[in-house]
Amino acid sequence: MDVTDRSPSLNGWRELIDGAEIGEIDEPIINVDRDDTREYDAIFIGGGAGGRFGSAYLRALGGRQLVIDKWPFLGGSCPHQACVPHHLFSEAARELDLARWMSGKLWFPEFEEKRASILEMVELFRAGRNTAHAFMNWQSKEQLGMEYILNAPATVIDAHTVEAAGERFSARNLVLATGATTRWPAIPGLDIPGVFDFAGLVEDLDYEPNRCVIIGGSKIALEYGSFFQATGCATTIVSRSPLMRTASLHHVDEDLRSYVVNGMRARGMTILEGAEPVEVVGNGRVTGVRVRLADGREEVLDTDFVFVGTGEQARSEPFVEALGVDIDERGSIVVDRRMQTSVPGVYAIGDLIGAPMEMFKARKCGMTAARNIMGEPYEFDFSEYPDFLHSTYEVTWVGLTEAEARERYENVIVIQMPPKGVEFEDLPLPCAEGTMIYAFTKPELTGFQKCVVDADSRRIVGAHHVGYGAKDAFQYIDFLIRRPQGLTIDDMAEMNELFLNPEHFIQLCRLRAGQRDVVDL
Repeated sequence: MDVTDRSPSLNGWRELIDGAEIGEIDEPIINVDRDDTREYDAIFIGGGAGGRFGSAYLRALGGRQLVIDKWPFLGGSCPHQACVPHHLFSEAARELDLARWMSGKLWFPEFEEKRASILEMVELFRAGRNTAHAFMNWQSKEQLGMEYILNAPATVIDAHTVEAAGERFSARNLVLATGATTRWPAIPGLDIPGVFDFAGLVEDLDYEPNRCVIIGGSKIALEYGSFFQATGCATTIVSRSPLMRTASLHHVDEDLRSYVVNGMRARGMTILEGAEPVEVVGNGRVTGVRVRLADGREEVLDTDFVFVGTGEQARSEPFVEALGVDIDERGSIVVDRRMQTSVPGVYAIGDLIGAPMEMFKARKCGMTAARNIMGEPYEFDFSEYPDFLHSTYEVTWVGLTEAEARERYENVIVIQMPPKGVEFEDLPLPCAEGTMIYAFTKPELTGFQKCVVDADSRRIVGAHHVGYGAKDAFQYIDFLIRRPQGLTIDDMAEMNELFLNPEHFIQLCRLRAGQRDVVDL
């Protein structure tokens, strides 16, 4: 299906994508400018966040690009199976959490367990997810001028040649952007019906689970587990490592971690740390998970639903075979800070190059590759970045933990709420956005905030937040603290806060900024 000279509306794209997904349309969707005789500067294998943003950037720089994707849409797994459903489910968890805590109080009705449904939320997501893809297909063609071939897998022939839709295309460079998939643990029984990862959940769930065992302690485990528990599906997390202490998470402050994990337990979740899954058992469908506990005992956890949250691995194998690109011990493609692989003219971006598996990284990796391909030297260091996850709260952090700061600096002070030594139930602060009702009913649920300061330079070196509404601000805090001049307690005190705001850092810093030698608050 050639759409080069057509301009489908958003609804038209939605119908086309829907048709391709159910098999009514099985031909490639081609948007290629046959009148442009220039050589392609780059072919992007994969049209997810990295491939789409990299293509758009290269096009804006005057280059010619081609995106090839096996799916009938651009945007990749984020809107289709990963980030967007996770945020939808996390929002549901937040609303359900409030309804449960406030059941029968004020104007809140008694909470009805049977009305909360995992399956209903999954079906809601499935019904609406292609709207985002329709927009990205339309925008990429009509506003960004991108060329692409969709609904067609790509076969890499060599470092300059790709085959798709029955044709061969050549380019000066290739950009590999096929993402990652779940890293399944090596335990028996994972093929029994009733075992899901994040992708299988939204594609295949067809019943309402009552009990859940989550294998793994990744971000996904915490986020989806909090949603499952909030719906009334009794959830147990089985993790070898302490939660929020896995290798994929960095700079997690211990006070923040304790608040989050204790909050998950307070909401009824069972968390087995230092435990190892031995096998999944069942009889036509999952009935349990055999685990080896931290003390060596084995126990079978009864369940009708198993969710695998053990992290992800790069889809690098086809490119190792076709091109011989170097990979690391986890199978991720090795690149330098310009996204260049070990093979000249071949770049790799996004989840394909390993952690962090984050949207900002994928998009900026694509931009970085595009700039270098077009002759503009540019490096991207993603070793430090603002991070977040969801429990029933937004959990956001940036910079150093208190412990890390004390290892690096001689004179560290913290400004936090509640202050050290004050019990959470005794103080209805920080009263982060979205928790005012809790402040007057259950003070211990109003969140946690910590600002870490190198007192000698007065620079803020870390910020940590549990609550709602802070995620946007942390993008800017990250930028400010990483400037050459940094962000000082005095700079923070000069800001004009919107009261009540999600972060109390501004007004708390103002209470200390007048001191020559600042101390804890």
